[in-house]
Amino acid sequence: MKKLLKLGSLLIMTALLFGACGKKERSATTGWKYNDQKWGGFEKKDYAGQVNGPNLVLVQGGTFTMGMTDQDVIYEWNAIPRRVTVSSFYMDETEVSNIDYREYLYWTRKVFSESYPEVYLNALPDTLVWREELSFNEPFVETYLRHPSYDNYPVVGVSWIQANEYCKWRTDRVNEMILVEKGILNMNTEQKDEDNFNTESYLVGQYQGDVRKNLPDLQTGGERPVRFEDGILLPSYRLPTEAEWEYAALALVGNQPTNDERISDRRLYPWNGNTVRFQQRNKYQGQILANFKRGRGDYMGMAGKLNDQAHIPAPVRTYMPNDYGLYHMAGNVNEWTMDLYRPLTSTTLRGVDDQDLNPFRGNKFQTKVLDENGAPVEKDSLGRIRYRYVEDDEAATRENYKRGQVYNYLDGDKESYVLYDYGKTTLISDKSRVIKGGSWADRAWWLSPGARRFKEEDKADRSVGFRCAMTRTGGPTGNEDAGGNHFKVKQKKVKRRYK
Repeated sequence: MKKLLKLGSLLIMTALLFGACGKKERSATTGWKYNDQKWGGFEKKDYAGQVNGPNLVLVQGGTFTMGMTDQDVIYEWNAIPRRVTVSSFYMDETEVSNIDYREYLYWTRKVFSESYPEVYLNALPDTLVWREELSFNEPFVETYLRHPSYDNYPVVGVSWIQANEYCKWRTDRVNEMILVEKGILNMNTEQKDEDNFNTESYLVGQYQGDVRKNLPDLQTGGERPVRFEDGILLPSYRLPTEAEWEYAALALVGNQPTNDERISDRRLYPWNGNTVRFQQRNKYQGQILANFKRGRGDYMGMAGKLNDQAHIPAPVRTYMPNDYGLYHMAGNVNEWTMDLYRPLTSTTLRGVDDQDLNPFRGNKFQTKVLDENGAPVEKDSLGRIRYRYVEDDEAATRENYKRGQVYNYLDGDKESYVLYDYGKTTLISDKSRVIKGGSWADRAWWLSPGARRFKEEDKADRSVGFRCAMTRTGGPTGNEDAGGNHFKVKQKKVKRRYK
């Protein structure tokens, strides 16, 4: 009898379990079932949150004082302190290395060299940046980029334009690998010309690839490719904005000893203290914390007791990372940011409040080129979706922006009474991009995250490299808060009138 009761209870529990699993979640506004072909097949994903792309670290956003924290010894006043907030984002743990960039060159040459050799040639770093009239640096011209001894050193001689092209390529290769690892596409190493995986072309149906098994289509009962709404593909890799870079370099999260908002945000460097040496009393005490030029003619100290172990850039995973786990946010190489350079980072002096959430100068708005049916026109010869710049007359009807290109908004336009007459009265132009961080060839003053300089976007230097960033979608604290819930509230169960 007891055995029969146990068996009956087990059967009831199994039935309840399968019954519960078989129930479809319903819309809170219409009552229609999600993920059910009989109810139209509208899909709602059980989304765990954005995953970390290769080499990326989550930088939890917040408020900080952006601008100079050290004495302005050169009296430029180009980094006026102001309080802003940066949204959470991802940042490369390290600078992009020579081996990383050579992988990009290899792929570009393999895919485009037969029909479009200029694509590969335009991607090549300028190795001649190592030359000096009165220095014997010629060996670096031949060895620094390609010799295996320098594989893990940061790539240099790359312009801002080239760095952006690398970001586009990396986005597509990472997303392609995601689809391969999920069993949706087969690996295809024979891509040529426009027939190569491009994230946007794939999402709009202009690239199919070697399909292994697509996702089930709950609307038709068949199969379909991945959509943007599936949350499988990652956002684009890109250069960080100046605000993001500075925020990540300061790493103020390390100054929060308790779970409250009492944070000291007055760091001179990406570490605490006013010295470039490690201060805690342990085996690292007194060691140099960054790769920089200590004084005239002193790039690495004396033989037998080298201070920073590097006469040129050092490998990308050397020295101590900051409190976000990011290496070389001071020294080694200066790094490109997205921003267009303007001397005044704040317009408050002219009576106009700056944007204090994700500040950025450099917007040149784009939109897809569409056909008469509103669909993207055929992709270009490199396999990319075509874009055009937004015209001013299109933006004029809007309330949130009035111009298609806002490089000079309130700083260089007629409203600001400032003109950047490049080559006559200034070296600042609409191609000047902000570089940050200081380098192996700079003094310690440039290691401060608030310090800023500029370089023309089509120029390169032996002391300038870059790292990539990525937008964080969803909750700012990571995937444990993927739904963006700040407070966990227990909701009462409501009886439905339907089954």
